[in-house]
Amino acid sequence: MKLYYSPGACSLACHITLAETGKPFAIERADLRSKTTETGADFAAITPRGAVPALELDSGEVLTEGVAIMQFVTDNLTPGALPAQGTLERARLQETLNFIATEVHKTYGPFFRGLEGAAREAQIALLNQRLALVEARLADGRDWVMGAAYSPADAYLFTVTNWSAYIQHDLSAYPHLNALRARIAARPAVIAAMKAEGLLKDAA
Repeated sequence: MKLYYSPGACSLACHITLAETGKPFAIERADLRSKTTETGADFAAITPRGAVPALELDSGEVLTEGVAIMQFVTDNLTPGALPAQGTLERARLQETLNFIATEVHKTYGPFFRGLEGAAREAQIALLNQRLALVEARLADGRDWVMGAAYSPADAYLFTVTNWSAYIQHDLSAYPHLNALRARIAARPAVIAAMKAEGLLKDAA
């Protein structure tokens, strides 16, 4: 398997998920502006969407969309690590992954297109509403987003909330979220993925 990624982008969640499996995989950086990869390949030919993440399978097929990639990778490389398909527990995981995708990830997006004044204030308020829901969920003392077990939902939430630092958004109002982020950041797979993407250059 080969993951096409952009450093620190949403593809980091897939990179972390691959690293968590302990199985071998390759990565290749994609330049989303020029639509080329670090080896000079035409990224638009690899995926017409021209966006990361994109996972090239051993068969040559390409899978896109992080929520699909994270579940596919975990199901296939570490069978049984996720709740079984068709169970309520699996539906809850999909529910959470989709909430992160559509309500948290999506809410960060406009900041990267440039927001100022009242528009920025309104978007910050919306982001805070979304994060308040996450904070409330974590207030029961659970270790991970889904409860007692780490899952791709943790990798995804960690990845998107990392963007608060880039947009100068203060996370101090969310102590449970910050504690969760610290636990995730300490995982060896997370450290390995972030180092590989050049996000922890000074890490040992």
